[in-house]
Amino acid sequence: MTANASDLSAHVSTSVWRNTAAWTKAADIAVVLIAISLPWSTSLVAIFAVAWLMFLIPTIEWQGFLESIKRPACAAPLLLFALAVAGTLWAADISWSDRLRGINPAAKLLAIPVLIYHFERSGRGLWVMLAFLASCTAVMLTSWLMFVDPRILLNPLRSPGVPVKNYIAQSQEFALCAFAAFGAAVYLLKAQRKAWAALLLVLGIGFLANMVFVASSRTVFVCIPVLIVIFAAKHFSTRGFLLLMAAVIAASALAWTASPYLRMRAGMIGIEYQRYHESNAVTSVGERLEFWRKSIKFVAEAPLVGHGTGSTKTLFTQDAVGQTGASAQIIGNPHNQTLNVAVQWGLIGCLALYAMWVVHLRLFSGVGLAAWVGLVAVVENFVSSLLNSHLFDFHEGWIYVLAVGVAGGMVARASRTEDSAGQA
Repeated sequence: MTANASDLSAHVSTSVWRNTAAWTKAADIAVVLIAISLPWSTSLVAIFAVAWLMFLIPTIEWQGFLESIKRPACAAPLLLFALAVAGTLWAADISWSDRLRGINPAAKLLAIPVLIYHFERSGRGLWVMLAFLASCTAVMLTSWLMFVDPRILLNPLRSPGVPVKNYIAQSQEFALCAFAAFGAAVYLLKAQRKAWAALLLVLGIGFLANMVFVASSRTVFVCIPVLIVIFAAKHFSTRGFLLLMAAVIAASALAWTASPYLRMRAGMIGIEYQRYHESNAVTSVGERLEFWRKSIKFVAEAPLVGHGTGSTKTLFTQDAVGQTGASAQIIGNPHNQTLNVAVQWGLIGCLALYAMWVVHLRLFSGVGLAAWVGLVAVVENFVSSLLNSHLFDFHEGWIYVLAVGVAGGMVARASRTEDSAGQA
């Protein structure tokens, strides 16, 4: 009896371990939880990411996985991460603790090929997209409530209309959700599902209106016009494109007239620049200009391979000696993704960075909701990275990783299905 019980227990244990479908579903749910928690919590994202990997490991077919990561969309982020690791070797006069910390912002890129592999085999990528949209919708509704009645501030120290995180992170997720919703509305309209299309259209407008009237970063207003043009070009005929552009111009004029917040945000750019130019004052605009000026100087000193991983803050610290005002600011992030990479890894790093963006743009050049969401995420990250280092920032970087990984897997799955149907 004891031997039989032991054999049965071993058999059950082995069966559970080999139950790929159960582990795959558990991994899917973990990614859904990452998507839900991303707008709200940094810690939960890390916890669920670890859980996802633990659930995923029993499902991996290693030969297939190794073949999968050879594809450009998977290999490109691995190359950039490998460069960050290699860059520790030539980071002269930089402590090893700083070098290792310098690897961390690029480490999240490792999740992209794993997500692509996973969601190429899983049919639940849409779950993740809907979870992120629902979570951001909850943030957006909370933001509107705070705007309508400031007494419900969850934290008196928080900015008005920003219930969690910060207005930069909130703007990035709202812009992605708005244009993902618009694209989904177009596809639903073509499928004659007009009620759902109307709901998503209203939801997208709600996200945009929140950024216009409640809280937003100035960076997002650089991204939005680019995304509007791409949306119109992707989904409309020439006549429809022109009509939509006319409607957008009219709506923009109305928003400018109706939103004191929007006018204030735009007006501060000139004021901040003038204060920086006249007195070297520490302002948001002035800091960026100062960071870029110094970064270009650092790049010129080591143009091919840069100063090495983790060197940025040390370079700014050394340059700030004897300086005052904006020139004395010390930063580990020059607020431009290209310069961030160029300072550490030079021209080689820039080639790796832009190769990744181009490869991911090509991945999402087709039609379908997954391709559209992936395209929006890549374009938004590229444009916003002109004014920030959003690929290496935690929140914005994880938006990119999650969107490209999940949507990339869905696109690969759809392509494989079409190939199988064609061969049949």
